[in-house]
This record gives sequence, structure tokens and C-alpha cells, in this order.
Amino acid sequence: MSTTVSDFIWRRLAEWGVDRIYGYPGDGINGLLGALNRIENDGHFMRFIQARHEEMAAFMACGHAKFTGKLGVCAATSGPGAIHLLNGLYDAKMDHQPVLAIVGQTARTAIGGDYQQEVDLPTLFKDVAHEYVHTAMTASQVRHLVDRAVRIAISERTVTCLIVPKDVQEEPYEQPEHAHDTIHTSVGYVPPRVVPPDSEVRRAAEILDAGERVAILVGAGAANATREIEIIANTLGAGVAKALLGRTVIADDLPFVTGAIGLLGTKPSYDMMNECDTLLVVGSSFPYAEFLPKEGRARGVQIDIDPRLIGMRYPMEVNLVGDAKATLAAMFPYLAQKKHGAWRARIEQGVRDWWKLAEERANIPANPINPQRVFWELSPRLPADCMVTADSGSSSSWYARDLKMSPGMTASVSGGLASMGCGVPYAIAAKFAHPDRVAIACVGDGAMQMNGMAELLTVKRYWREWSDPRLIVMVLTNEDLNMVTWEMRAMEGDPRYVASQQLPSMNYAAFAELIGLRGIRVETPDAIARAWDEALSADRPVVLDVLVDPDVPPLPPHITLEQSKAFLMSVKNDPERGGFVRRAFEQMFPSLTGKT
Repeated sequence: MSTTVSDFIWRRLAEWGVDRIYGYPGDGINGLLGALNRIENDGHFMRFIQARHEEMAAFMACGHAKFTGKLGVCAATSGPGAIHLLNGLYDAKMDHQPVLAIVGQTARTAIGGDYQQEVDLPTLFKDVAHEYVHTAMTASQVRHLVDRAVRIAISERTVTCLIVPKDVQEEPYEQPEHAHDTIHTSVGYVPPRVVPPDSEVRRAAEILDAGERVAILVGAGAANATREIEIIANTLGAGVAKALLGRTVIADDLPFVTGAIGLLGTKPSYDMMNECDTLLVVGSSFPYAEFLPKEGRARGVQIDIDPRLIGMRYPMEVNLVGDAKATLAAMFPYLAQKKHGAWRARIEQGVRDWWKLAEERANIPANPINPQRVFWELSPRLPADCMVTADSGSSSSWYARDLKMSPGMTASVSGGLASMGCGVPYAIAAKFAHPDRVAIACVGDGAMQMNGMAELLTVKRYWREWSDPRLIVMVLTNEDLNMVTWEMRAMEGDPRYVASQQLPSMNYAAFAELIGLRGIRVETPDAIARAWDEALSADRPVVLDVLVDPDVPPLPPHITLEQSKAFLMSVKNDPERGGFVRRAFEQMFPSLTGKT
């Protein structure tokens, strides 16, 4: 059989190192799927992983990129299949992950004829894949379309899209002619070592050296610079706060690491940012200005590989475009070792006080279980090289505050998009990427009902292939879209709206058992530790279904006057106020409750 365009596409992607495609079938990509089947049978290491929905395939491609640092690829049919990819692709775009979407299209002869499933795909994908989205119109064009889509996705850490009409998929592949108006591309990309000019590095070091109260904020872009950040922090006597996507950049057991920042952050991070006179931001575009120093109070230095993200969140004095690891290392000769004085002592005391407070809050009784306790019991049990995902919602609050991350662990959430539904598909992609490591997804029952339950069927299909079968989906079951409920109260002053917030009852552990996985249901606090031990020693994937109290508030590190007024207004109008007011008081003043 002659090589078709579809055959060539997969073989070319294999040359680029792609070995896994996440997707869902449809007649708009039948040619591509037939070719993928041929390639698998020919001994090429290229797998098609069937998700339950195209959105989940895109989330998996994003998760693949996050947990491998390599290109994630997803595929979908024309029309509805392509449309379904969008949410997961926006997740990748906003978290700067390299993902390529390959989608089918109506045959060229029907385009423009209002044909079935015909959608203007270049327009549809023009925002999410604006760096590169093109349609293959001839066989000899395909080589450069694939090469450029891959290279741009990797080099720009972004989403690209290749649209392949049905009839083009089946055409014999042709090399471009050696002629005018043809393109001749090649495979391969090695990222450059980007370091700012020495004069700018020296200027940045002078600012940091002059600071008496230095604060450091790190994000996902600092993931390769753990040692350098620790050296800089110890040299400057600084504290280190972490954006949500930077949770595993530096270990939480270091005394100067203040933990997460923002609404989901810690009090020592909030205090440090309010009191610092110098701010160093490395690999983060953390968006919330109210959790950074007030403009004019601190001098600033920022390091980021992307010049578009420089000087955007805080008025920096020096903006360094460069690789985090190499740029920080270039600063070492220009920094003098500072004696750790009152500033560092205050940070470390704040960190000690915070972890004590977190433990006290986690152990306050609730009805039936305090959700913080679930994470607090997990924290010391986290395997050394585990992979943790958290979904958007109140589960991300406890993930951000109550888990102590150690070297060797990897973790992620939907950062920029903050989309529900990412936790389980991220964990599945992580297991395919690292089948010998434990994956733990921490999700709420809203996200579980949205799409997590369906993706358990994906786990059921593939888990026996993993050398270590342990994938744990921990569900916080409170029958409430809890984060939004608390946002209604604290930001809008509205009571809980039952019609929008209440969720149907469901026994997720029983569902897991029904499909051949392990299900553990936890209904009392004294069963939490044992349940985690059982889940972590299981011989198959586990759903840990924990019944938690929806009235335990995910408190911000600082409560503003406006939030207080809104909360009091919601209390006045909410018939359920008795439970959540009591829990809020207990969490704000644990030492006064006599229950710790």
C-alpha cells in the first residue's frame, strides 16, 4: 500500500518523539485512525488513548505536557468533536503548555457548501491556537504543516492546530517538489540557553543586595531552578512564596518557604508580601495585585523566559528575559552573603505558626468530616515521587495549603483557566507518562459528576498496563458546589442558592466497585488515616469517597472589610447560617473553641 497523508503525519510525529495520542474517534478522522492502526501494527511505538470525551482528551494532552515537559497531542473528528476540544486546549494555552490538536474537516469538495458537520475550523481555533492553525489542502504541503505545528508548539509553549480534510487524509503522500512556491522543512528543536546581558544581571543583583526585606515568588517557570532558588534565598535571607502552579518548585519543609500565595494562600505569604521592601519574581505571572506589595513600596526584579510576561503584574525595576536556572546562577557572583536577621527570623516564625494553625484547623471536628483533615492526613503519606493533581474548587484550597510537597514530587492544577474537570484526566495522563509512579487526583464531587466518573471508565480500560497500578481519585463529597457557594457569601453577600449549588447524592466508592476498581467510603474522621493507607497499598486504582462538611470555609489569608460586610449580609439572608457561621468562627479562632 502506498503511504497516505495520514500515514505520513503519524510517522513524522514519531520522528518528533511523539508516542501517544489522546482522542476520540469519528468519521471525520477515519483516514487518520486507519493509518494509526497500521503504524501500531508495523511496530512503531505510537498509541491511541481513547478518552470518554474530546474535552478530556485535550485535558490529557495538557496533563501529558505538564508531567513530561514534552509535546502533548490530541485528535478529534470534524464539527462537534473539534468543538469539544476547546476547553482543554485553552487550559494548555493559559498554562503555557505545548499541545498540538489534530482535527478532521469536511472534504475539500464540500467546504463552503453548508455540509453536515462543516464548521469554520480556522476561525474556531484562531484564538486558542493563534500561533499556528492551518488546513492541509494538498499532500505535498503536509510535511511543513506538521513540522511547523510541532516546532512552534514546543518553542512557544503554546497550542497549535492542524486541520486535515477527509479527502486529504486518504491521498497518497507527496514530497514537495524542488521548485518555486514549495516549502522544505526538517525535524528537530533544541531550546536555546537564554541568559540576559551581564550588565542587566549585575543591575538586578545590586537591587536584591540592597534590599533588607527580600521576598521571592516562584511559579511553574522556575521548576528547573530549585537549587538556585534555595541558594538565592539563603544568600539574601529571603522567604519564598509559591504560585499555585509552582507548588513543587521548592520543598515545603524548608523553614523559609511560606507556601502558596493568593486567595488560596497562607498568612505568612500574605504578610511577607505586605512587609517586604524588595520583590524577586521567578517564572510566574501570578495575577492578583492585592496579594503583591503595593506599588512603590518594594523594588522589583523579574525573571521569565517569555518577554510578553515581563513587567506585567508589578512595576519592576529590572526585567530579565532568560531561563530561570541559568539567570539565577549568573547572579551568584554579584550577591553578598547576608547575615540572617530579624526579617528572616520573622518569616520563619510565621511559617512555624502557620503550620501549627493549619494542624489545629484540620483537627477541628465537623459534620461529618473536616475536609482539611483529609489533606492533613495525606500529607505525611505522600510517596516520594508521587504525582498530584487537584481540581478547581474548594479541593484546590486544601491542596494549596495543607499538603507539604517534597523534592521529587510533581503536581499541577488548571492555573490560568481554573477549569473544573481537569483533575482526573491530568492524573490519567500522568500515569501513562510515568506508569511506575503513584498518581493522586484530589477532586470535589462537582468535578467528579461533571466528567470524573466517566473517565473512571478510561482508568478501568487501561490500568492493567501500568507497572504500578496505583491511581487514587479522592472525592470530597459534600453535595455542594462549595467554592462558588463561599464566593457568593464572601464576595457578593448572597445566601447559598440551592437551585444552582446543590448536587445529587452519589456513592462514588460503590460506582468504582461496580466497574471493577477499588472503592473506599469514609464517613468518620477516625477512618481517614486507615483509608489513605489502604488506598496507597491497593493492587488497583482506588476511589476514596470522603463525606465532608460543606460549612467549613476556605478562608483567605486576609479578610478585607468588603468581604466581612458581604459575609454578614449573606448571614442575614441565609436560612442555613447556623452551620456555616459556627464553622467560620471555629476556623478563624481555633484556640477559642476548645476542640483542638
